[in-house]
Amino acid sequence: MKPLGLALIFAFPLALLASGAALAADDSKVKAATDQVERGAKRIPAGEIGEGVGETAKGIGNTVTEGAKYSGEKLKEAGKAAEPPARTAWGDARDGAVSFGHSVKGFFTNLFSR
Repeated sequence: MKPLGLALIFAFPLALLASGAALAADDSKVKAATDQVERGAKRIPAGEIGEGVGETAKGIGNTVTEGAKYSGEKLKEAGKAAEPPARTAWGDARDGAVSFGHSVKGFFTNLFSR
C-alpha cells in the first residue's frame, strides 16, 4: 500500500501540473491528452487505483509529448516570422553596384590625396 500511496502522491500533482500547462496551449491533441489525465485521476477515488494511476501516467506522457510538439511548431512559426524578408536579385545587384562604387571612389580618393 505504501508504494501505491507514494505513486498517488507524485502522480496527482504531476497530473495537475500537466493539465494546467496544456490548458494554455490551444491544440486538440494536447487537450485530449489532458482529458486522459483527468479521467485517470477521477478513477483513483472511485476505487480503480491501478487503472487510474496507469491512465494518469499515460496521460501525463501524452500531454508532455503533444505539448512539446505544439511548442515546437509555435517556435518554428516565430522563427520564420523573425526572419528578414527575402531579397530580390535586383536588390542584390544594386547593393553590389553601390559597394563597388564606394570602393572605386575610395581607391581614387586615396590615390590622388597623397
